[in-house]
Amino acid sequence: MNFDRTGEPITSQRRWSKVRVLLALVRPHRRTLLLSLFLGLGATAASLATPMATKAVLDSLGADSSLAKPVGLLLGLVVLGGVSGFAQWLLLGRLAERIVLTARQSLVRRFFQGSVGDVQRHSPGELVSRVTSDTVLLREAASSSLVDLVNGTVALVGSIVLMAVLDVPLLLSTIIALVLIGIVMAVLMPRIGAAQHRAQQAVGRLGGLLEGGVRALRTVKASRAEGRESERVLAQARDAERHGVRAAVIEAGAWSIAGGGIQLAIIAILAIGAWRVGEGDLTVPTLIAFLLYAFQLVEPVTQLTTTFSTLQSGLAAATRIQEVEEIETEDTSHGGSFPHHGTTGAEIRLQDVTVTYPASKRPALDAVTLSFPRHGHTAIVGPSGAGKTSVFSSLLRFTEPGAGTITMDGVSYADLSIDAVRSRITYVEQETPLLPGTVRENVAYRYPQADDEEVWAALRAVFLEDKVRSLPGQLDEPVSGTSLSGGERQRIALARAVVHQPEVLLLDEATAQLDGLTEVAVQRVIREVALHGSVVTIAHRLSTVVDADRIYLMEAGHVRASGTHQDLLATDPLYRELVDALAIPTLPEPAPHP
Repeated sequence: MNFDRTGEPITSQRRWSKVRVLLALVRPHRRTLLLSLFLGLGATAASLATPMATKAVLDSLGADSSLAKPVGLLLGLVVLGGVSGFAQWLLLGRLAERIVLTARQSLVRRFFQGSVGDVQRHSPGELVSRVTSDTVLLREAASSSLVDLVNGTVALVGSIVLMAVLDVPLLLSTIIALVLIGIVMAVLMPRIGAAQHRAQQAVGRLGGLLEGGVRALRTVKASRAEGRESERVLAQARDAERHGVRAAVIEAGAWSIAGGGIQLAIIAILAIGAWRVGEGDLTVPTLIAFLLYAFQLVEPVTQLTTTFSTLQSGLAAATRIQEVEEIETEDTSHGGSFPHHGTTGAEIRLQDVTVTYPASKRPALDAVTLSFPRHGHTAIVGPSGAGKTSVFSSLLRFTEPGAGTITMDGVSYADLSIDAVRSRITYVEQETPLLPGTVRENVAYRYPQADDEEVWAALRAVFLEDKVRSLPGQLDEPVSGTSLSGGERQRIALARAVVHQPEVLLLDEATAQLDGLTEVAVQRVIREVALHGSVVTIAHRLSTVVDADRIYLMEAGHVRASGTHQDLLATDPLYRELVDALAIPTLPEPAPHP
């Protein structure tokens, strides 16, 4: 029994699951694949008939008859083979690119439509490698390799049959050589597949490390860790090289054995054939035709060896792609919608909500009850690991509670579609990322129908209008090429949230690392949105939530206390510790003397 690198047995069921991935990619293109196969068989047939046509030419020389017919046949076979081969490769080239596109479409949709928890269990670099390198490996395995497998088999079997027609004793020596080659290849093929799988896994880990290092480049340089980080990535690159070399060595051995075996068989055929010609049991034209078939055996045997190797690489890639298929996708449209509502804001309530993440020993939220009014500002504070972000994940339906209920305007989340819930909630996440594109595309990302006036108004609200107008392309300036600071980038993300009046605004750690002007912009947005909607804020900087209408203090997945800033300051020691640790003023500063 074969085992993978984790020691798990590689069963026939697991092999078949890999093959199903290939077949699923091929199925929509089966007509093109069948046409390619037909053209390939035409080229193979022409190749098989060529030695017989050559024998006919040689026999004509001996019989002193016209050469026009056999030579014309030989030329016709050459043209047929060339045209069929060209058409086949043209079709296969287009088919291969369509298969890659299909696979990439499936993977990309799976990444973006998958549940947040499932997707984030994979590193970004690893996911990128599956869309790029793994799909390229599938391209050959799911297109030309399948055709080559059939063509090579037909060419091999056809050559053997025609060799039997020419001379059975010479065929027997050929078959012995082929059997020996087949035994060796049967032993080496599983090893090639295992080596390819390990090499591709190493490449995926390399991508993950490199992506993480580049993302944290400023931290790496500031920590003087360029050498250490480079060594970490290069160590993984060396690991990938080691596995790749091992796979290449095994493949080279397989090809060398296959080619060398055929060459030895040809030498044996030549020796035996020469002896039989000398005995008068075989004619020279027949020996030449037989040798031509023997030389032709090199191509199908090499082709089959290469094809099996490519299929092993494709199956290894299929395994990694199949892991992505295990990401659970969200059905965002299933469920009801809200009846028409003429009011602004939304009232949300969590009742005895419990959330436990996979492999976690304790709930992130344990029977939590919270309520967020239709208007106003509610803050959630607490030490790290208290469950604050888990509340937001539940509100946005990134995570479904294991127990308890969540309602919006009295309607249970269980009766609503994910789209219906998220359409009324605007979210600014902790890292406030900017997406590739222009300033306009980033600000209008949630509401693409926003016009320029609305985009400028949103930028004005976060004190960014002058900055953007100073850029060469203004709204059409790519954010990747601008000189925007970290705080300015956060303000663009904040402008994205207010380009359209939000009903519910969730700010997740949006003030964790702000400059003064950005914090003022956040405070301004909170005040204005709270007049007409509901604002819920998470922040370690409690100065941001001092003026909140209500503050929930969380600890270890529970709501420890609630009230205003002054209420909690007077009654809860943990809240006072947080306030003291962050040096937040507890009393208004005195007015300056005139």
